[in-house]
Amino acid sequence: MSSPAHTAVVSDREARKVAFGAFVGTALEWYDFFLFGTAASLVFNRLFFTGSPVAATLAAFATFAVGFAARPLGAILFGHLGDRIGRRTCLIVTVTMIGIVTGLIGVLPTALSIGVLAPIALTVLRLLQGIAVGGEWGGAVTLAVEHAPKDKRGRYAAMPQIGSPIGTLLSSGAFLAVSALPKDSFDSWGWRIPFLIAFPLLAIALYLRRRVEESPLFEQLLAEDERASSPVKDVVVRSLPQLLVGAGSAFLGVGGFYLATTFVISYGTATLKLPQSLMLAATLVAAAVEIAVLITGGRLAERYGAARITVAGGVLSAIAAFPMFWLIDSKSAALVIVGVTLGVACLSVPYAVSGALLTELFPARLRYSGVALSANVAGLVSGFVPLVAAAFLAGAGGASWTAALLLIVIALITTISGMLAPKVALGRDDEVVEDVRG
Repeated sequence: MSSPAHTAVVSDREARKVAFGAFVGTALEWYDFFLFGTAASLVFNRLFFTGSPVAATLAAFATFAVGFAARPLGAILFGHLGDRIGRRTCLIVTVTMIGIVTGLIGVLPTALSIGVLAPIALTVLRLLQGIAVGGEWGGAVTLAVEHAPKDKRGRYAAMPQIGSPIGTLLSSGAFLAVSALPKDSFDSWGWRIPFLIAFPLLAIALYLRRRVEESPLFEQLLAEDERASSPVKDVVVRSLPQLLVGAGSAFLGVGGFYLATTFVISYGTATLKLPQSLMLAATLVAAAVEIAVLITGGRLAERYGAARITVAGGVLSAIAAFPMFWLIDSKSAALVIVGVTLGVACLSVPYAVSGALLTELFPARLRYSGVALSANVAGLVSGFVPLVAAAFLAGAGGASWTAALLLIVIALITTISGMLAPKVALGRDDEVVEDVRG
């Protein structure tokens, strides 16, 4: 049963406030989540895992992947609740959950203190992180889009996406700052500071989230009793093509990003013996450029459509894959920064419009579940990308062509999904938010 037409009324000012609230919340979520990825490359492999450097790094990346494996659980849980009881309530819960969990990582004892319990505790907290993130992004982008006038959905859907590079800037910047400490100080307490910062950031995010109103489209679904009784089941059983296309379209923006950041940091420091500060600086520059790409991509989606921009970004990323790694392999500081920035900029094009594209694939009654599941199926696979890239790299004797080839495969999957998206979209054009200015 398809949902009826809905016309909700919201002011442009309210739409901007909701989009900003979504942005701040996702920035905290991604700060916390990306922080773990950076720490997995620089800290956890040494302080929480034992064995050879290669084995410890693989174990740290496996723990990193656990968070992605948990994300579909969060999508199922919060997708169901978001389509049943409301988007806003779920987003308050997810942001609280991940802020607390991340702060607790900052007080964990290491393997030297409690042995095998250290990696176990780290894995459990990472699991909880993943569940929270699994419900966060889908709800944030759904709330932003459902408050937005139809002709402005591209820019508002891009707002939660900007939380990703902001999270990267904050997490990499925090680690860059503490990496200046002497090694003993960094290993004993310095690495903990970025995680503990999650507590004050959580207070800010909660303040803003609580000021955001519920989606007007969801309120109409509630008033007309048009909610799906089992939204997750309906998505999986009745909207499987949309789910698969959505996951494929989101794959490059998530999996490609972790290849270009988490894996590249490890590759640069461990294989190329480049300074840790250089790799973190490259990530910071790339994240700053990504913000401009995301803003531009959101506007382009309004003009050309999210599907076309997704295809263009996939093609650009495939073309840039080998040049990116050639630049990094040069070991020149300037070229390394250019290489990382090039890769992140290209894969950020489809990421900019991912929210707009995914919300078009599903009707309002299934939207939170559909968007969350699509993004987190992609996230589940993406979490293993650094691990697979590291394994391929080891098998090829440290040659970067394996990672470049993996990036091309990911880019082509997103390109094909972008081509298929308009053919399978179920989002109703008559579900419109009326823009009331004043």
